[in-house]
Amino acid sequence: MKILWVKAGGLVPPDTGGKIRSYNILRQLAKYHAVTFFSFYAAHENDVHAELSQIFQRVILVPLDLSPAKSAGELLEYAVHLFSREPYNLIKYCRPVVRKKLRTLLQEETYDVILCDFLVAAGVILWDWPCPKVLFTHNVEAVIWQRHYEVARNPFWKALSWREWKRMEAAERRYLQKADHVLAVSENDRAAFAKFVDPQKITVMPTGADTEFFQPSGEKEIPNSLVFTGSMDWLPNEDGIFYFANEIFPLIQRQAPDVTLCIVGRKPSRRLQDLASRLPNIQLTGWVEDVRPYLAQRAVCIVPLRIGGGTRLKIFEAMSMAKAVVSTSIGAEGLPVRNGEHLLIADNPTSFAESTLRLFGNTSQRAQIGQAARHLVQENYSWATVSKGFAQALENVVERARQS
Repeated sequence: MKILWVKAGGLVPPDTGGKIRSYNILRQLAKYHAVTFFSFYAAHENDVHAELSQIFQRVILVPLDLSPAKSAGELLEYAVHLFSREPYNLIKYCRPVVRKKLRTLLQEETYDVILCDFLVAAGVILWDWPCPKVLFTHNVEAVIWQRHYEVARNPFWKALSWREWKRMEAAERRYLQKADHVLAVSENDRAAFAKFVDPQKITVMPTGADTEFFQPSGEKEIPNSLVFTGSMDWLPNEDGIFYFANEIFPLIQRQAPDVTLCIVGRKPSRRLQDLASRLPNIQLTGWVEDVRPYLAQRAVCIVPLRIGGGTRLKIFEAMSMAKAVVSTSIGAEGLPVRNGEHLLIADNPTSFAESTLRLFGNTSQRAQIGQAARHLVQENYSWATVSKGFAQALENVVERARQS
């Protein structure tokens, strides 16, 4: 197949869940298919996207001059588009220059299928172009903003979240209906989309993990230690850490005063840095080149998310390393895991703290859960296995288009 893969926000380094998922699937697809990678993203120093030409047949890059997140420039731009029907996350990236460059490419080249990676890129796709279009959804985006709205306490942020929720809900429905086919990452997401899209038009693509890279290390764990991994500039991760630090961590400290938490992830906010400076038992690493040593050394991996959608790669990566995980239901949402066998699920501060303390004191249970988790991911969810199903789904779309 000739595949045109269109992605907003860039691909490398693969340091967020969406980038990790896309990068690994793309890397596998490029072994057997002709992939053109088209991406538009905030211009930045030390941009390594050009190196992707070693993987893909063709790479087209459109760096954009975007205002930094939460800056005065971004707030001004948001105000200018306040009455637009599109959510700001689409407006931010989907500029006229990007649409023009994509149209020029399509006039020069013929493709078997166009893949829109994330809803954010949908604003530049030429949905009436005579070629099957597939929308790859990593989340139910509207649900993420709905959950932001539900947990927000600041009136300004609550109002902004409500607006994005409603705009995103309308945009999500509109572009899902425009697409010839939809790829979702969980049955939960499929069920959400099936309310306004024919279920036959949706295929579930499970989350994967690099089971060769993320392997059990055999390293001795630090007693009473916790780890959280994830991009700290993603709001659901930051919200989850503040929820844990304020409502769960003190409960654990009552019985385990020496408990430590290591937060591993890029771009922690000033607010999060202030939290870590006030609490000596919390370590904030910022960006690291390799998360594996941090996962290996800690006794329990936590995923205390209250907001989110899609599926969390951080859980499969920890499971692939045979780590015991404690998560909220939202954190583990959409993953094919069983509570008590592959991880522990706890949805209030008391049960989350109790589950964590139980794993601290029971090394055999930690090992048993970790081994079951590793076996599940290794046998069913390596990126090679996931990518075969992904390619088959695209081939089915292309074949249906040819027949019609």
